[in-house]
Amino acid sequence: MDANPGDEIRFEQRGHAAIVTLNRPKALNAVTHAMVLALAAKLPEWEADPDVKAVIIKAEGRAFSAGGDIMDIYQAGRAGKPPVQFFADEYRLNAAIRNFRKPYVALIDGVVMGGGVGVSFHGSHRVMGEKALFAMPEVGIGFFPDVGGSFLLSRVKGAYGLYLGLTGERIGPGDALHAGLATHAVKSDDLAAVEAAIVETGDPDRALSDLCIVPEKKLNEADAVSIGLHFSLGSMNDLIASLTQAAGRDEFAAATLDTLGKRSPTSLHVAFRQITYGEALTMEECMKMEFRILNRMLAGHDFYEGIRAAIIDKGDTPRWKPATLAEIDEAAIDAYFDPLPGGELII
Repeated sequence: MDANPGDEIRFEQRGHAAIVTLNRPKALNAVTHAMVLALAAKLPEWEADPDVKAVIIKAEGRAFSAGGDIMDIYQAGRAGKPPVQFFADEYRLNAAIRNFRKPYVALIDGVVMGGGVGVSFHGSHRVMGEKALFAMPEVGIGFFPDVGGSFLLSRVKGAYGLYLGLTGERIGPGDALHAGLATHAVKSDDLAAVEAAIVETGDPDRALSDLCIVPEKKLNEADAVSIGLHFSLGSMNDLIASLTQAAGRDEFAAATLDTLGKRSPTSLHVAFRQITYGEALTMEECMKMEFRILNRMLAGHDFYEGIRAAIIDKGDTPRWKPATLAEIDEAAIDAYFDPLPGGELII
């Protein structure tokens, strides 16, 4: 893949801040390999530069970032050259953002999903505008919530993170703030003022102190209780059995069951384990686990089928293999987490 980002990602230093701008608005700022490499090269420079007190990442256009450049990944995989190196570099970048020793402030408005989450939600300050929408919808295309999803989602209380990872549900700033995914929320029109104040002072907390809002969360208490009841069980099969039993009397359980029925059965099982395991792992350990899963996903069927159905044949029904949750072989799921014979991810 081309390692020259061109104008896809811009870097500047103003005042006390280094500023990153994702600049592929027509592609909803989908993250490319070149963008990953360029940002990864800048972080050590800024960490060592005493003039840089904070890093800001923002985006041009109506989306923060809708994910990774999925068609490039699809085409490379179909050509027999799955882009494993892209993911290795992306996962290392996610870990580097998590471990960055200065404030790393993501100013998020519009949709943020997948790879966009990876370059924003591992930072110290995750600031969502009122128009922001967070989602990790990868199981819907036969993939899994990677880019550190196992670390982020496993740490959301009440099994809500697992619910988000398995359903792909989109949530706004109120629910993201309540879940601890976002650290701050502001009016969309105030994001520029936050940036200007950080540039001037180098102090994100001071910049945010007078501009924060607390948006209403959409998740009601009854549904939160339902999520905690069903999604805290010990296996994917137990979860489905519990939802099935409750569906006749609980509209939320019935709707959730219907949503899960459209997802890749393999992806659901893998994501359930991945997020469950992630709670006990460090960020580095999560990324190594995700790299194991990634290699097996790129060698499998459902990811390519999910992209075909959703993007190439727009809206077609994917034909998953296996087709149903009942056909899942637990030993086959175990294999996604096995050590890699070619070597593990080095961070």
